[in-house]
Amino acid sequence: MKAIVYTEYGSPDILQLKDVKKPTPKDNEVLIKIHATTVNRTDCGFRQPEYFIVRLVGGLFKPRKTILGSELAGVVESVGKDVKSFKPGDEVFGLSAYNFGAHAEYICIPEKGSIAIKPSNVSFEDAAAVCDGLFLALNYIRKIDFSKNPSILINGASGSIGSAGLQLAKYYGSHVTAVCATKNISLMKSLGADEVIDYTKEDFTQNGKTYDVILDSVGMSSFFKCRASLNPVGIYFSSELGYMSQNPFLALITPLLGGKKVLFPIPKDTKEDIVFFGELLSSGKYKAVIDRTYPLEEIKEATRYVETKQKTGNVVIKVL
Repeated sequence: MKAIVYTEYGSPDILQLKDVKKPTPKDNEVLIKIHATTVNRTDCGFRQPEYFIVRLVGGLFKPRKTILGSELAGVVESVGKDVKSFKPGDEVFGLSAYNFGAHAEYICIPEKGSIAIKPSNVSFEDAAAVCDGLFLALNYIRKIDFSKNPSILINGASGSIGSAGLQLAKYYGSHVTAVCATKNISLMKSLGADEVIDYTKEDFTQNGKTYDVILDSVGMSSFFKCRASLNPVGIYFSSELGYMSQNPFLALITPLLGGKKVLFPIPKDTKEDIVFFGELLSSGKYKAVIDRTYPLEEIKEATRYVETKQKTGNVVIKVL
């Protein structure tokens, strides 16, 4: 099969389209022929690690797993002898969040892994484009008490995590302020944002408004910069470790002090989450946001575009 392989850390130029051995499913696995995947920030972060902890997880001097890609949608080609819930021909979608491997024509995933039947009214491209952003955004959203009708600001609301967080927060009934560039204002309103701040014209940390929750989905701010914009018991989330990896440490300290605090929950994907994502998609309560689509052989160009940090939503890779 064809796959995008990297055997060392570095720029997008190290990504190579190669022929590799097609995987064979174990007794508890399904073999999926991938139709669509994505390039996301996680792929880029593991290909060229910015944080030392990534090397501890992914390989100290070179990558342990040589095929990236965490989101996928495709068709089950075969199943292991113990698999009961999937059969050949099933259209599926989901995540290979920590094992990667989706930048290829085929992938094996355990039956109990984070995959589910793809809604019939959703394209492979749309299905592939939602799981990573939703999975990461839900990690934060679950920590919010929506019974108190919280006001939420999402910085970087036009990105993959941000657009997912916006739609989830609206699904649960919150008032949401979206921070984005001028070109994405209309999109934010179409996704349900109650207010939109154009960061090219206004700094939300300086306008005097306060919020119960600030989700920095692009890691471009900090707790200290946002502190004055939080209500007295407000919560700050960030999708990044922050300067000198401060966010995990602040998450340990600030809850003990009372008042404004940082939370830094560790994401864990589940099959139940993917089923939930499918329900949101099929019911029309969630919209996939796709900026650009590239063929597999142009993944270097796709990766370079993702690294401009100017993408809106997701960048999809068509495999089939």
